[in-house]
Amino acid sequence: MKYAQGFKRTIIGRGDSYKYSHWKQYPKGIDNNNSYIESRGIATDQYMVPQGAEVVFFGLQAFIREYLSTRITKDHVDKAERMTIAHGEPFNREGWMGIVNKHKGVLPIVIYAIPEGTVLNPGNVLVQVRATDKKFAWLASFVETMLVRAIWYPSTVATVSRECKKIIKSYLEDTTEDEIIPEVLPFRLHDFGGRGTSSAESAGLGGMAHLINFMGTDTVEALYDVEDYYDAEGPVGFSIPASEHSTMTSWGRENEYDAFENMIDKYGGPGKLFACVSDSYDIWKAIKDGWGGRLKEKVLSNGGTLVVRPDSGDPVKNPVKAIELLYKVFGGTVNKKGYKVLNPAVRLLQGDGINTKSIGQILELLKRKGFSAENIAFGMGGALLQKIDRDTLKFAMKTNAVQINGEWKDVYKQPVDEPFKKSKAGKLALVDTIDGPTTIREDELETQDVNMLEKVWENGTTHRTTTFEEIRKNATL
Repeated sequence: MKYAQGFKRTIIGRGDSYKYSHWKQYPKGIDNNNSYIESRGIATDQYMVPQGAEVVFFGLQAFIREYLSTRITKDHVDKAERMTIAHGEPFNREGWMGIVNKHKGVLPIVIYAIPEGTVLNPGNVLVQVRATDKKFAWLASFVETMLVRAIWYPSTVATVSRECKKIIKSYLEDTTEDEIIPEVLPFRLHDFGGRGTSSAESAGLGGMAHLINFMGTDTVEALYDVEDYYDAEGPVGFSIPASEHSTMTSWGRENEYDAFENMIDKYGGPGKLFACVSDSYDIWKAIKDGWGGRLKEKVLSNGGTLVVRPDSGDPVKNPVKAIELLYKVFGGTVNKKGYKVLNPAVRLLQGDGINTKSIGQILELLKRKGFSAENIAFGMGGALLQKIDRDTLKFAMKTNAVQINGEWKDVYKQPVDEPFKKSKAGKLALVDTIDGPTTIREDELETQDVNMLEKVWENGTTHRTTTFEEIRKNATL
């Protein structure tokens, strides 16, 4: 049977299986369920996010616009009922039809959240959800599956990207003249992850998350998504013409330097940048005999910048070795901080084996060799958009308060063998302090306190929107 129209854009068929049985499991007299989302900490068994990192909150508005704007219909309910019962779970037809008939297909919930792009320590509330109709108290927890998924992934990518930016910025500050850092930094890490993601939707979400921190991307989905979900006007990310191995090797090994020359002819020129993968056969000969031999004068005189790409071998030593060879062949200058800068006609991009660890190793080795960090840019693929999971930042959504017969009561979990999984009790608020955003109980708010958890969406109405420009500003280092 085909999907009912719009079915995939609703949450009715997108909960974990056991969620469909939960409406019968709550205590008698329950009127509401208040649940919250947090990053509980940084996993110690991974290297993508360093310990002590701050979390960047991102992704909620995209979820709201994509999934909460479609009203649930009787056809959707019929479809979900058929599948759920055949799957072995009970189905709350009365509840879902109540949403259709009483609430015109709109979920009777309210979502509170901190501003997107906010940077804060793990362990703080990010989102809080509860029902707006006591007959639908079960709904606040039913949305967990989609809501957590919508937030953990882009928030984790944004966090990884920002940690990379911290590392790169620190080395630029040490080795690069201060006045050019604002121009150089936004293009030091390029998103190469589109092909390595699990889906086009992941590519768009992760690609947007990276663009909070940088302006270089090859993930085109992100450009369109940022317009649709975050009201960007025009592209917020940029790229340059670049070769791949298929375009180079199609010329044949004996004509590799002809392929190189074609890149200069087609994409060179005053102020132009173009990248060329140069390791199809022998990267060292390519630099010495190709770019720096037969084509040296053309590289120097075309007025543009050739970005050489070593794309194999040791991901830490090879790019540094290549920069040393480029400096030997093309020369350069020594900047005010005493570090060598390549001739502006050439730069290098390392796009293989890049992650938060290797970026620091490359830049440290480059610094020890006396070279400025401005000589190199990085392309990051799977490590940016795919080698993460929900446990990287320990994202979770838990119920922290229930209303029974009109009275709110705190609830929480506290597993005896895993203390870090203890959840927070009571409805929460987030306030800005001298130590940064800090979670407190809602009933502890003082008159002068400003709760950073603001109403974002309620019963089909959006109460707050955030532009991508505002998100970038919120996350600025």
